Amino acid sequence: MTIVSNKPDLSDADTPATSGSADTAKVVTVAKTRPGALAETGSPLLRPPAAAHLSDEQVAELGRELDAIKDDILAKRGSADAAYIRRMIKIQRGLELSGRALLLVSKKKPAWFAGTALLSFAKILENMELGHNILHGQWDWMRDPDIHSTTWEWDFVTPARSWQHTHNDLHHRWTNVVGKDNDIGYNLLRMDPDQKWTPFNLGNPLYNALLAPVFEWGIAIYDLELVDYKEGRKSKEALTKDLKALGRKALTQFTKDYAATPAVAMLTGSGKQALYGTLTANAVRNVWAHAVIFCGHFPEGTDTFTEEMVEGETRGDWYVRQMIGSANISGSKFMHLMTGNLSHQIEHHLFPDLPSNRYAEVQPKVQEICKRYGLPYTTGPLLKQVGSTWAKIFKLALPPKKA
Repeated sequence: MTIVSNKPDLSDADTPATSGSADTAKVVTVAKTRPGALAETGSPLLRPPAAAHLSDEQVAELGRELDAIKDDILAKRGSADAAYIRRMIKIQRGLELSGRALLLVSKKKPAWFAGTALLSFAKILENMELGHNILHGQWDWMRDPDIHSTTWEWDFVTPARSWQHTHNDLHHRWTNVVGKDNDIGYNLLRMDPDQKWTPFNLGNPLYNALLAPVFEWGIAIYDLELVDYKEGRKSKEALTKDLKALGRKALTQFTKDYAATPAVAMLTGSGKQALYGTLTANAVRNVWAHAVIFCGHFPEGTDTFTEEMVEGETRGDWYVRQMIGSANISGSKFMHLMTGNLSHQIEHHLFPDLPSNRYAEVQPKVQEICKRYGLPYTTGPLLKQVGSTWAKIFKLALPPKKA
């Protein structure tokens, strides 16, 4: 079998940025590898039930249509897109500065509520629209060392490089493949009937409720790949390196949120209030990020896959798996912005390195392709998707019914 590149789609993201002046920070070139490989022709051993009606030729044509959509966006990227991301960065930093400034005088309740709200919005924007998307390499084409996937460090406790490995390299390659994609439950929750049930899973709803407000810490622990270490797939040296990186990042986050801001606020007698404000802002951001991510992967209608379904998978088959294994959230432009455009989760999984502001443009074209090829396109308002996800969490907490 002929094998092609093992990268679903990251040609631009792999290109290092260049600096225009001597005093500009240098961008470190990071060789990004993607596990697994895509077959040039043929089909997997078994196609998912939702795509079983498609022939090899149809899947190949679907792949060419989606490639054309991507190429069209790549050709149109330019100054308007660059202006968008720079504007978002400016807005986010303004919100954060304003929020922290108000928390310095947060002994007054209106200042506390306003400061906490602004800081919460700032953290959501940084995590969702900036950090997540920049770390995917969506803006690497600008060759700006300040907005590049190899230099950006986000306001999230897990180090950017660790997250890029488990998320970009593993999750996006093996989306919803049971046994390959550990994002199915994050080694904590039972999120698929094919995952073996144990009495531990009875706590599914409780674990998820506890995970939401501390989601960044859950992701940080998950990114250590402790299961891989336990089963001998990760060396002690690699784990030690990751633990040190996490320790440095955690210290930075603690210093910024729980030491520096409250310490300065003590000058106005607002130290305790500022501490509560930063704690609340982080919790709000975590709960929101948790909801958006879970709604993009686990509502009713999203498929999971066996390893048979990816053995011999072509690029077209990979596209099909992303479409039927992801779900969108419908809503306003503001809602899309606050989700980092991950409300367009299907489009994001198809084209993880396209600028996020282009997903709304791509969405109707992708939906039309799904309809024409007889594939499900799962979408719905936020509350519906949250409810559907929680219903699955409760259902899978229980042991499977005996045949």
